Amino acid sequence: MLSSTKGIVIHHFKYSEKSVIAKVYTEKYGLQSYIINGVRNKKSKNKAAYLQPLSLVEITANHKDSKGLQRVNTIELEIPFNAIPFEIGKSTVAFFLAEILYKAIKEEEVNTPLFEYLNQTIQVLDLSENNYSNFHLIFLIHLSKYLGFYPQNTLLKEKDTYYFDLQEGLFTTFIPYHKAFTAPSTTKLLHQAIGTNFELMGTLILNNQQRKMLLSAILNYYSLHLSNFDNLKSLEILEEILY
Repeated sequence: MLSSTKGIVIHHFKYSEKSVIAKVYTEKYGLQSYIINGVRNKKSKNKAAYLQPLSLVEITANHKDSKGLQRVNTIELEIPFNAIPFEIGKSTVAFFLAEILYKAIKEEEVNTPLFEYLNQTIQVLDLSENNYSNFHLIFLIHLSKYLGFYPQNTLLKEKDTYYFDLQEGLFTTFIPYHKAFTAPSTTKLLHQAIGTNFELMGTLILNNQQRKMLLSAILNYYSLHLSNFDNLKSLEILEEILY
């Protein structure tokens, strides 16, 4: 039986001469793998442009209960982008975050809060006119909440010196017994980013060195809490374009 769902394109790769397999995080079915035929055919309605990283799409398919590949009947843009495909900074951020999601989201179960978070924040990136250089940092910090390892005890006393225990996911005034922690300078930046929402991301003042240092800490945090989270191919491109 055909059914439709909103989805967020995470990744796709060539399946045959004119078809692809796309990983799409959907509202109704969680993470799904779709065969999309005729993408490279100019006459096809299933345009390759719909498969750009983080595209917000509407998919109609014969969704089977069994796990595995689903065959798409139609795919259309649910919300066309205004800027992401046309601005190199935003398209680079989208490409980087899509790779993060590809590595971070493994479960096929429905997670409505996660879908809504992704759907809304992707639109924020697309519509942001200025000051989106910290978007990926704030995005990743708040994404950890939906993945189950959001930092704990974030209310800190300003006069104390803090470290962030990457392994335990908490702030502490004591140096952890292991090496997986951030120095006080990075910890301060992390705490400031945690307290910043997308509406106020322009108020988070970071230079390129601080931004790179904070991103490194966040990625180390992710790697400790997610399996096979390494070798990010898009990281070098992101740093070259934004930093």
